[in-house]
Amino acid sequence: MGLIAYIRQLFSSDIRSDITPYRENIRTIDGLLQDLVATGKVPGMAITILKKGEKTFQKGYGYADIDKKVRIDPGKTLFRIASASKPIAAMALAKMVWDKKIDLDTSFYEYVPYFPKKEFDFTIRQLASHTAGIRGYRGKEYALNRPYSIKESLEVFKDDPLEFAPGTDYLYTSFDWVMISLAMEEVSGMPFSEYVKKEVLTPLGMHSTFVEYPAASGKNKATPYTKRRSGFRLAISVDNQYKLAGGGYLSTSEDLSKLGQASLENTLIPKDIMAQFLTPQSIGRKSTYYGLGWQVSEDLMGHPFIGHVGNGIGGYSNFLVYPKEEMVIALLINCTDPGIQLTLEENIFPLLFS
Repeated sequence: MGLIAYIRQLFSSDIRSDITPYRENIRTIDGLLQDLVATGKVPGMAITILKKGEKTFQKGYGYADIDKKVRIDPGKTLFRIASASKPIAAMALAKMVWDKKIDLDTSFYEYVPYFPKKEFDFTIRQLASHTAGIRGYRGKEYALNRPYSIKESLEVFKDDPLEFAPGTDYLYTSFDWVMISLAMEEVSGMPFSEYVKKEVLTPLGMHSTFVEYPAASGKNKATPYTKRRSGFRLAISVDNQYKLAGGGYLSTSEDLSKLGQASLENTLIPKDIMAQFLTPQSIGRKSTYYGLGWQVSEDLMGHPFIGHVGNGIGGYSNFLVYPKEEMVIALLINCTDPGIQLTLEENIFPLLFS
């Protein structure tokens, strides 16, 4: 479909009357996103926006593969969604909590007794909220390219001391969710990826969300790039299977928006269970602006949102859910941090509220 025909279809009369005021702003957003590709800020990008459960805008920009000139398709192109994987994992954990298979305030050692004992005990809730004291990445650990299983990956950090006494500070680290995913495997008796597919992805119709296997070359997978002054080059090879829960999923913007809608409608997990995951934790009287696997904060305009921003090797994501406005934004880029976050937050996303 040509661009003119696409725009005509997008703004045709079947769009609900209550989103009509957004039409001009959507056109402006479209132009700004095109500029990000035209000026070499990003190689490729897909965006899906839902408003009150209906798709108000969805489009792909740039290339899934620059050399082969493969265009982005927001319904099919698979991106590395990085830490936007955490809300997926959190939804699966919430299902276990609902089924009373895991208790958030039970010691991690109750589920994984072979993890080396530390000076202090810590709970599943503390891991999920990044307040357990587990350390973050060091050196090249961010870009590991080893075929670790979740259990095998513990060797990277298991013998290190806690950074602080659990519950006394906040330190964001994907290792927390590696540990949670292992506990979930022990409890369920099945691989973490299978449990998530069975209990979250399939029920939500997220049929284009997958584990990335380095040896596989899916036809819809966007080529991962790294940005340099001279342009974009292929990102280094990584194997993210072990940290699937913290940052290893592939997905489309369309699929990810379904997860956001489920968080608004409580279609998968009861509201009282979800409330525990979507309530920001506190250290003393200071909010961490983070729940359990979900960022819980405000944007630059003061609008409360839940979701997650993600940055990984060859992938960058903005997964934002605005409960008051009943709006979901899923924006995915096939490049390590392209440095456009401020542009998105100051110039593009605000147009959805005016």
